[in-house]
Amino acid sequence: MEIPLKPLSREDIHKLETSLLFYTMLRKDVFEIIKDPAKRVTWVDSLAVAAGAIAREKAGFTVTKIAEELGRTETTIREHLEGKSKAGKFVKETYEMLARGKTPELIFDVKFEEKKEDIKKELEEIKRRIENLLEKI
Repeated sequence: MEIPLKPLSREDIHKLETSLLFYTMLRKDVFEIIKDPAKRVTWVDSLAVAAGAIAREKAGFTVTKIAEELGRTETTIREHLEGKSKAGKFVKETYEMLARGKTPELIFDVKFEEKKEDIKKELEEIKRRIENLLEKI
């Protein structure tokens, strides 16, 4: 999916908002924070609002319009847009990475590589056991 960095339609806003939320939540640094069940609900909500605010700002919406659409105060929206809130800071960083054509280092990238090596080792062990069994038969 192509990420519309300058959304022109509601669909583009939704795509950007979703991409910002997805990439931000799965960043290693953010994922470590939201792993804590006590913080998860608050963080996910804040990240979703920040992603929605930034996507709408990139579409040219005013702070008042963004606040109205997202059901938050103008002060909260400004804090996210200016990166004064931690959630806003994280989402802005994600947007800037995407704008530079880079994707943030995601938590599952490393875990997948680690798992891949573990799976290869297990597969080799299984092959060795099968060969031993076949020799015995």
